[in-house]
Amino acid sequence: MSDPQSRPTVTLITGAATGVGAALSRRLAGPGRALVIATGSNAAGLEAVAEDCRGKGAEVATATGDLREAATAAKLVGLARETFGGLDQVAAIAGFADRRPIGEIDAAGFEDSVRIVQTAFLELATAALEDLKASSRGRMIGISTFLAHDFARVGGRYPASAAAKAGLEALVKSLAAQLAPSGCTVNCVAPGYVRKDAGSGHSSLSPEEWDRIAADIPLGRLAETDEIAAAIAFLMSDEASYITGQVLHVNGGLTL
Repeated sequence: MSDPQSRPTVTLITGAATGVGAALSRRLAGPGRALVIATGSNAAGLEAVAEDCRGKGAEVATATGDLREAATAAKLVGLARETFGGLDQVAAIAGFADRRPIGEIDAAGFEDSVRIVQTAFLELATAALEDLKASSRGRMIGISTFLAHDFARVGGRYPASAAAKAGLEALVKSLAAQLAPSGCTVNCVAPGYVRKDAGSGHSSLSPEEWDRIAADIPLGRLAETDEIAAAIAFLMSDEASYITGQVLHVNGGLTL
């Protein structure tokens, strides 16, 4: 592992081919930044993001791999070390929403949500632990959701996703306490409803449900992916060096 002060800030971002992960990659990209961006299977989307980031002056390495597989997290951290000499920051963004209610979702489906949300975060943290502790820019971010806090909204009952994200918040706080003596901070960003990228595919909600949801948000609209990315980027910045173990809600007032 090279001297962290002698190289660019190295950031690993999962779920980077679309949505918030892509927006964060583009927002962070610039001179003095090295990015390891990863996706489960959307290699074409990831390469488009990588080209945008390189165009802004960032060094970029890309990887595909399913975070449900135990070896993937270590592979991503290893790629950062091999390519850039270390790792400073991790944004664990990859995930999915499972809308199936209790009575329809089975144990395997429930465990799949836990695997991609909680276990993958644990494996990423474990693989990157020594790098995060050694870096003066150490940051780790998990992505929660308002669904873990508000169960009465239109379309808002996703029991497996809510449980997985609630557990993630506890894991983040525990890791924040563990890493605090090193100066590394660990936080969660909990988005509300976020507008999908154009052409990103199927939505679990109908157009009518989206209309009702927007009307139910105090700010009257869905979030844009870059608004969520901005919150994550702030928590990764030097300005947020005294913030750790927190859940930052970015939801237009949904949980007021």
